[in-house]
Amino acid sequence: MYVTIPNENTNPAAFKPLATTLPQTAETNLKRGAYLYFEGDDVEWLYQVTSGVLRLTRLLADGRRQVIAFGYPGDIVGFPSDGVHHTDCEALTTAQVQPFRRSALESGEGDPKLHCALLQAALREISEMQDHFMMLGRKSATEKVASFLCVLEERFGTDLGAYRSVTLPMSRSDIADFLGLTTETVSRTFTQLRKAKIIAIDNIHTVIIQRPTALIGLSLGDRD
Repeated sequence: MYVTIPNENTNPAAFKPLATTLPQTAETNLKRGAYLYFEGDDVEWLYQVTSGVLRLTRLLADGRRQVIAFGYPGDIVGFPSDGVHHTDCEALTTAQVQPFRRSALESGEGDPKLHCALLQAALREISEMQDHFMMLGRKSATEKVASFLCVLEERFGTDLGAYRSVTLPMSRSDIADFLGLTTETVSRTFTQLRKAKIIAIDNIHTVIIQRPTALIGLSLGDRD
């Protein structure tokens, strides 16, 4: 999951298992805190998240961390860079992933529907990553946090009466490293949104969206 720029063609990404007529490898179960792979590992498998949430991270040369993406149900993780993984991948919650051999993407052998689905997922990731990079470079702290909450609410929010509830399995520091902010800035922005009654914070891992239209406006830079 990346923070993408909404447009008229944007639709919530519902979970869709990759179609294949071939026998599938059994799903891999991950405990919270377990690693699926590490940066630099050879890529043998790609993975579709079927439940839970993953965190993809890289370390800079000076030891600082960047959260590259979060893997939610329906997302594909593990695309190769020169044949190796370019991030660590850790389970933020208990999770399940469906493995697919890397050759299904690169050689096209086997199930053509699976090859097409993996190729489309790779192209979609490139587009979403470009949107995310633009967001990092151009949006203010408030716009970034609002955009992050909007994406989660649209894709994974649940109805709570007149409001929408969003679960945040990641920490505030994870959000900060994902949005290119400090942890203090993220916490301060959450407080500002709460004081404006745009959101309510049920607990550290649950946010209630009280005024979704106002949140969308903030994500687009509307200060009115």
